[in-house]
Amino acid sequence: QVQVVESGGGLVQNGGSLRLSCAASGSILNIYVMGWYRQAPGKPRELVASIDSGGRTVYVDSVEGRFTISRDNFKNMVYLQMNNLKPHDTAVYICNCGASAHGSPFVTTWGQGTQVTVSP
Repeated sequence: QVQVVESGGGLVQNGGSLRLSCAASGSILNIYVMGWYRQAPGKPRELVASIDSGGRTVYVDSVEGRFTISRDNFKNMVYLQMNNLKPHDTAVYICNCGASAHGSPFVTTWGQGTQVTVSP
């Protein structure tokens, strides 16, 4: 019913920047919240940032002031601008979308993830 596709990952040097994009599509009625999670090898998945339909944002402490999440409600897209990247930011970044769709009052959908690697 809902599909999520990420793009924009890659390899960057310490202190560099990347911008991730996530597009949601399908039989969407309303997107309540979109967020970015990340998972590094051997570590649990953690929420990086989220943004709701009213534009309210939440960030994990470790990215506060360096990452910015934004969304385009008309395009059903969410972005994560990552500045001053550090090696400990290396992980697979995964987009999540919480939405209502035809036949489902609420469905949460995960993307496949995009690799972000920060070299020392």
